[in-house]
Amino acid sequence: MSIRVFVTGGTFDKNYNEIDGTLVFGDTHVSELLKLGRCKVPIKVRTLMMIDSLEMTPADRQIIVDNCISCREEMIVITHGTDTMVDTAQRLGEQVSHKTIVLTGAMIPFTFGSSDGLFNMGSAVAFVQALPHGVYIAMNGRVFSWGNVRKNRKLGEFEEIDNP
Repeated sequence: MSIRVFVTGGTFDKNYNEIDGTLVFGDTHVSELLKLGRCKVPIKVRTLMMIDSLEMTPADRQIIVDNCISCREEMIVITHGTDTMVDTAQRLGEQVSHKTIVLTGAMIPFTFGSSDGLFNMGSAVAFVQALPHGVYIAMNGRVFSWGNVRKNRKLGEFEEIDNP
């Protein structure tokens, strides 16, 4: 059984514009990440959008939900900007229960060379195969249930809301 990867943009896929010093979108780097990671799992990649998650609208989130519901695959990885990843995970968690969905992203663009993106993508691919149906966020070797996670902006990492 194959895994579906939906690309939505975020830091994962940003490139540095040498002319004006901004971060911009080009093509997704997901296929390159999977190749570098020597991934042997059958994966189908589809780009839904290439936007910063701070610019994501409720309509954009519904596009993600609709694609997750309508695709044949039961294992789905979504690349997403970290700023509003929790919001999208919540929307998915409320609407999709019959699939395993793992959202992941990067704090540093893949093209910078020191990105956490390769590790996060590999973790997400592994987690989506091992977890039961539900919606999760996978970042920096950890996995979180959609209803018990937040981004700690001071530390620049994801954490459980209900710490044991």
